[in-house]
This record gives sequence, C-alpha cells and structure tokens, in this order.
Amino acid sequence: MTLLLGALTIGLILSLLALGVFISFRIFSFPDITADGSVTLGASVTAILLVNGVHPLLATGAGFCAGMLAGALTGILHTRFKINGLLSGILVMTALYSVNLHVMGKSNLPLLSTRTLATEAEGLATFVLGGTTEIGVLGWEVSPRDAAVLILVFAAIVVAAGLLYAFFRTNLGTAMRATGNNDQMIRALGVNVGNMIVLGLAVSNGLIALAGSLLAQYQGFADVQMGIGMVVWGLASVIIGEALVGTQQLGLVIAGAVMGSVLFRLLIAIALRAGLNPNDLKLITAGFVFLALILPNLLGTLRRRRAEA
Repeated sequence: MTLLLGALTIGLILSLLALGVFISFRIFSFPDITADGSVTLGASVTAILLVNGVHPLLATGAGFCAGMLAGALTGILHTRFKINGLLSGILVMTALYSVNLHVMGKSNLPLLSTRTLATEAEGLATFVLGGTTEIGVLGWEVSPRDAAVLILVFAAIVVAAGLLYAFFRTNLGTAMRATGNNDQMIRALGVNVGNMIVLGLAVSNGLIALAGSLLAQYQGFADVQMGIGMVVWGLASVIIGEALVGTQQLGLVIAGAVMGSVLFRLLIAIALRAGLNPNDLKLITAGFVFLALILPNLLGTLRRRRAEA
C-alpha cells in the first residue's frame, strides 16, 4: 500500500510537469527543453530557502517564480534574438545546471531535518488523529504522513488545474491558445505574438519548477541531477492523457494530462515491483514513451482498415 500511495503522490506531483509540457508542446508547438533544468531550479531554490528557515509556502512560491524566469528567458532568446526554439531551450537548460549548483552550494541538499510542506502535513495529520501512528485504509495500514501528503498534493493539483483552466478561458489565455493555433491570424488582430510565447513559456516552466519544488519536499532532498529526462516524462503523460480522454476539449485535456501522469507513474511502479533493475528505469521510460507515441496511430490505422473492410 505504501508503494501505491507513493506512486500516486509522485504521479500527482509530476502532473504539474505534464501541464507545463502541455502548454509548451501542445499549445505553442514549442520544443522546450528548458523543463529539465526548471525542475531542478524549482527544487534547488525551494531547498536552499527551506534550509535557511523560510516558510515552506514562501519557499515553494519562490521556486515557482524562478521557473517562470527561466521560461521567460527561453522565450526572449527565441523571440528577441531569433534563436531556434530548441536551441534556446538547450542554452537555458545548460546554463541552469551551473545556476542550480551555485544556488544549492553542492550537488545534493538534504531536507530530512527541515520544515517542509510534507512535515507540515504530517504534523497536522498527527494532531487530527491524536498521535495515531497507523491508520487503516481498505484493510491496509498506512502512515499518517503518506496519507496527509497525498491529500495535500491532490488538493494542490486540483487548485492548479482549475486555475489553469480558468486562465485559458480569459481573453489573455484565449489569445495565447490562438497564438499556438494560428500566429498569422492573431498577429493580424494586433496581438504581439512574441509576448504571448514569452508569457506561455514562463507559465509552463513555472508549473514545471513547482513540480520540482514539491518533489524535493516530498522526497526530502534536492539533487542537481533530478531533472534529467523529465521533459520526456511530461510528454509521455500528455500523450497518454490525450489517448485516455480522446478529445481536444480544454478541460478534459487538462484532466487527461493529470491522469496520464498518474497512470505513467503507476506503470513505472509496477515495473519496479516486478523486479526491474533501477538502472534500466530511463530505458523503460523511453520504451513507454515510444509506445505512447505510436499506439494512437496504430489504433487509428486498424480502425480505418476495419471500416474499409
């Protein structure tokens, strides 16, 4: 049960990453590799502030803002300096590796004895339950910390997804979506396409950094290598979510990205439970992404052939 709760919690945390990747890859069709650096940036900024006694909520907010700055920088390199979008992301991601080392002061920063959102949730759960060390859930014994953190993360994701949906229903959000669909049309209407891209990448990387911030607080450490391959994870979650909902309606696509992230993490947890060598985790992740990319086309081809037959 602990493994299941852990997989659900990490899957929900990384759904913020999926939402950020959804903005850059799906709305703007922008291959933003900054995500790998933004995850670690959010974690490192939050971790160093927590170690220095800053309140967890303020530290988490600072991680989000740092991610927005990184995303905005990528957008500026692309729109103002006319650098290819992929190269812009690579430049910022590469620079962020050194930035993260300078922020933390070392490659790994532990948070085990530091006040975090996870410890706050654990303390609240212990107080509510009267000091109970184990609670029963469907016949399984669960620690108050695991249950409390899962509830906290679930509530945070619901709020974040709701705010993102509401934002994209505003005039500004609609302009951003229209920019991704047809930049020539939106330019003819007097909208600055460059500003829309910069703002969109800022929001995208802010969500991604927020995922890194929450992940560091849940795992109890921030590591300079923790962002490697995260953009692949986010893309896989988005693709799986789109396959689950089967529609391009905004609200369902956002919900699908969250569900895709949770399902993807559960698949990884099942593979590890079945005896997968942890050294092969990135290889298996790439395999899952490959399947997620080709399955929709294969299923579509099969449906067309059956219809023709």
